[in-house]
Amino acid sequence: MTATDTDSRDEPEDDLTLIREGRDFEQEYRLTAAEAGRFLVEVGEQLQEGDELTLTGDEWTLPFSFGEPVELEVEYEGYGERALEIELEIPGTTDEEAPTVE
Repeated sequence: MTATDTDSRDEPEDDLTLIREGRDFEQEYRLTAAEAGRFLVEVGEQLQEGDELTLTGDEWTLPFSFGEPVELEVEYEGYGERALEIELEIPGTTDEEAPTVE
């Protein structure tokens, strides 16, 4: 992580843009393998600990209540410029309740 990433965590959450339901958001990062690994470990720990994941960037925070099952896809391209893609899709939860039967 860069010094900027570390400093942003010290800011009060009130100064960060809250990413809410009903809004699309996308952010790409180019990281070292070590930085990406630390990020994935932190995500994994939050997935193991409960049912809410919170991601925070320099100027934003994204709380996300998740459900099951989580979809994990591994894709390997072995020709030309070889690449390994790991995709994790985490479904959100809903506040909806089932209808009653009378």
